Amino acid sequence: MSAQAVAAVEIRGALVRLRRTTGLPVAFGGLVEYGRPQIRISELSGTATAALSSLAVTSGNGLGGKAVALARPCAVTDYSSSRQISHEYDVPVAAEGIRSVLAVPFVVRRRVRGVLYGALRSAQPLGDRTLGEAVAVARDVEQALVVRDEARVLLAAARPEPADGPEGQGAAWEQVREAHAALRALAPRIADPGLRAELLAACGLLAVPRPAGGASLAPRELDVLSWVAAGATNAAVAERLGLRPETVKGYLRSAMRKLGAHTRGEAVTAARRAGLLP
Repeated sequence: MSAQAVAAVEIRGALVRLRRTTGLPVAFGGLVEYGRPQIRISELSGTATAALSSLAVTSGNGLGGKAVALARPCAVTDYSSSRQISHEYDVPVAAEGIRSVLAVPFVVRRRVRGVLYGALRSAQPLGDRTLGEAVAVARDVEQALVVRDEARVLLAAARPEPADGPEGQGAAWEQVREAHAALRALAPRIADPGLRAELLAACGLLAVPRPAGGASLAPRELDVLSWVAAGATNAAVAERLGLRPETVKGYLRSAMRKLGAHTRGEAVTAARRAGLLP
């Protein structure tokens, strides 16, 4: 799935959450088009017409364009009569019958990636609580896209070009192991269970096929062992996973017991033989 398609999926879910948390009956949104100073409204929720579908909004124009240009939330009480925005898009807005509108950009690595809109069909002020809820939804989108971006980079790093000689191969495998550990560390930060499962499945692609009847480890035990395999100390593992050092030791002891290992090194070797680690 392309980065744009992934972001569109995130927007679709965000619009449902935005309507639920704010109580606004209409929501829509879109992404900044690659190489162009405009967003394309691609996702609609609660709309009565297709007037806004595929609408291209230029940066600086209208409410959404203003939000893109300023990289901050904007709102108007009555779109058609507002003096705070330009009015290139009054016709589709009027056709949909919306009046009070807010637009919240989501920004990833200092670049606006898209805008979420929420709207009422009557002209009334949108309070601070409503705007705050909409901003919170946009922050969720930002976090999800950051995780996706990091996962894509890590997966790319985990598939290095073939290296000549045993030293090059060893370095390549160390890179794979570090990426595997980092990807597993990202998974608990993802609230969406489908996205979390997808990321963990990608982790599984980095390990060798698991033999039937082999040992199994709990997710946190595998998280800890992944970092141990990458050469991290217990203290470093604790910091990367947000755990206490004593908790890391407990997970490691449990993993060693399940794998029939007496040392950290033996546990890593046994996990690799069982197809649990790359």
